[in-house]
Amino acid sequence: MKFLKYIIVGFVFGIVLTKAEAVSWYRIYEMFHFQSIHMYGIITVAIITGLIGIQIIKRKQVKDIDGNPISIQDKEKGNVRYWVGGILFGLGWALVGACPGPIFILLGSGFLSVGLILFGAVFGTFLYGLLKDKLPH
Repeated sequence: MKFLKYIIVGFVFGIVLTKAEAVSWYRIYEMFHFQSIHMYGIITVAIITGLIGIQIIKRKQVKDIDGNPISIQDKEKGNVRYWVGGILFGLGWALVGACPGPIFILLGSGFLSVGLILFGAVFGTFLYGLLKDKLPH
């Protein structure tokens, strides 16, 4: 019962992304071909919301659900890894037409072939976990 609110928020988030067409392969195709500002608008709203939310957490010293203070660590220095990671993420997104969040929404909408994409995402994450100590960071 404790996690019911998280499930409800997840359903609402899925409905919002679906209604905003953020899970549409066509909208993602348009974005990567610079034919429409639709997805860039959604991404911009997400960035602005995140910036405002982080500032509220930092300045008001917001606590988590258990009453512990939320601590946001600074990112480690380094440019190359963010560029390489961003490029790999973008290539994967462009190739499959979905980033990680919409994968679950598309599965829930009945597109069962997206299960293969989910498997690839989980396998890639597992592979990174195995190799991360050997990679230049």
